[in-house]
Amino acid sequence: MPPPSSSRAKTPAKGQPPKSKKKPAPKPPLSEPERIKKLFNSLCAQISDRHWKNAIKTCDKILKLDPSDADALQAKIYAMMEADQHAVALNVLGPQHQYERAYSLYKLQREAEARDILDTITPADERSVIVLRAQICYRDGDYAATCDFYNQLLDQPELADEQEDILNNLRAAQEHLDFISNGFLAALAQLPASDLEAAPPPAPPRPQVDIAASAAAASHSPAAATSAAPVVPKTTKVRARRVPKGVVPGVTPPPDPERWLKKTERSTYHTGKKRSRTGATQGAAAVVEPAGGGAGKGGKGKKRK
Repeated sequence: MPPPSSSRAKTPAKGQPPKSKKKPAPKPPLSEPERIKKLFNSLCAQISDRHWKNAIKTCDKILKLDPSDADALQAKIYAMMEADQHAVALNVLGPQHQYERAYSLYKLQREAEARDILDTITPADERSVIVLRAQICYRDGDYAATCDFYNQLLDQPELADEQEDILNNLRAAQEHLDFISNGFLAALAQLPASDLEAAPPPAPPRPQVDIAASAAAASHSPAAATSAAPVVPKTTKVRARRVPKGVVPGVTPPPDPERWLKKTERSTYHTGKKRSRTGATQGAAAVVEPAGGGAGKGGKGKKRK
């Protein structure tokens, strides 16, 4: 008797209700506050792990649900600053983010615009404003103002944790200032005057010529048309990445072009005959003639076997 088919439905045990084949009902979608809370949890993990690009995307999702969320906007600006996306951040910053705008302009080498924005920020003695002003002055070469700003930061007791960094920056600015005010002049005083007088004066700077404009003007002149220089063919240079290892272009002989053919199909293959055996072989005996000079049967000698 054949075994029962496995596809046959199993009958429920006695005393148990039959199992229902209905699919479970789908979960209801999360409400907007729950979705925002879940996205903020992901945002905190991304910021702590310094995944700035993913954090920016998460902030965009939160702002899409709630465009007026100030925390998501501030987190997005912070992530863009850390990711060095300062040019894009200028389009996101609003009128309440003046310091962030000045910092982005400073990072984009636009110090004059950053300084103008810092002049409008109040209070002017805020720690972040003073630090940014000192950095702008150091980049512009105003080392005296840089030292003044860093000395002003040292007077604030709440910056005890950053005192070492401030002292390092102050020391660097002070060294530049000392060299300009004293060191450079002392170095000039040590040079002999005779060497300075005997040295030729520096050559004046050569004016910059627009090469494209001069070449276009020379090509349209009739003298240039008659006396055109001969065209020199360009030599193609072998790319280094296409040259195999151990091969020197122009020195190493080229490979055999017939290396992919069979040996019998190459032009260097010769089908010659076997060399004929003209000499004596192993086991051959010499002919011995009798002493009588032709005596014997038929007048010929016998071959010794």
